[in-house]
Amino acid sequence: MNQTIVEYPSPIGMVEIIGSEEYIYSILFLAKEEQEYKVNSNTPEIVKQCYDQMDEYFQGKRKTFTFPIKMEGTLFQTKVWNALTTIPYGETGSYKDIANHIENAKAIRAVGSANGKNKLSIVLPCHRIIGANGTLTGYAGGLWRKEWLLLHEQKFKNHRMK
Repeated sequence: MNQTIVEYPSPIGMVEIIGSEEYIYSILFLAKEEQEYKVNSNTPEIVKQCYDQMDEYFQGKRKTFTFPIKMEGTLFQTKVWNALTTIPYGETGSYKDIANHIENAKAIRAVGSANGKNKLSIVLPCHRIIGANGTLTGYAGGLWRKEWLLLHEQKFKNHRMK
């Protein structure tokens, strides 16, 4: 399986997109400022779609994503990641909410661990998970990015878009 890397220069830092002709495997924030890998004529169509949809998301023109993704993890992790997609754009939930959603109410810590291993940032919206007391909790991309993403979605929550 040939994988392609492109980088998207988002308003909150470089986003690395890894995909193939069939799926997107990873969307993660990088600790770098210069865009090294750009979309070109050899970039698979699905990777181009992901890049364009990320751009629309950051412009406040998109709430959902339509490109195919491939979740690589345990059965439990994929249950958690699928449950993340039930939290609507501009809303938040807790680890407890996700544990209840997957019908494993005692798995709150395990949900947190699975959330931290999510490789499809924004698309599987782990940034929408906050503490049960309403505080921001860990985010692999940094709490400042999590706060930005939540405020961004609040700003565009009631707009009509894709």
